[in-house]
Amino acid sequence: MSRRIILTASLLGAIAVMFGAFGAHGLKKVVDAADLEIWAKGVEYQFYHAFALLFLSQWKTEETKLQRLAYWFFTIGTVFFSGSLYLLSTSELLGISTGFIGPVTPIGGLLFILGWLSVFLAAVRTK
Repeated sequence: MSRRIILTASLLGAIAVMFGAFGAHGLKKVVDAADLEIWAKGVEYQFYHAFALLFLSQWKTEETKLQRLAYWFFTIGTVFFSGSLYLLSTSELLGISTGFIGPVTPIGGLLFILGWLSVFLAAVRTK
């Protein structure tokens, strides 16, 4: 499991760097400041959870169901939360409707919370 977590974390981290650079250099001229801030928030939370996954991969105990849940919650949460913010911030530029995105961002946030609670419970149960 830790190999899969490290691969996922490194991929999410690399994408966060690319999206951060793209936002700072490519989007700066084509979206307004508010949309750029939304984009940056997506990058920020993607980085936080790439680091959380790296931490999770280094856990020195037998893999538990709670650790697997944390992995999935963080990974899917990043796709939902950051991905929806990327779409929201570029929706005008891409010419897409954002009506369907409304509930996706908070679902991603809820998945993040569930991931952190899974880590907490896994730590409580670790001997």
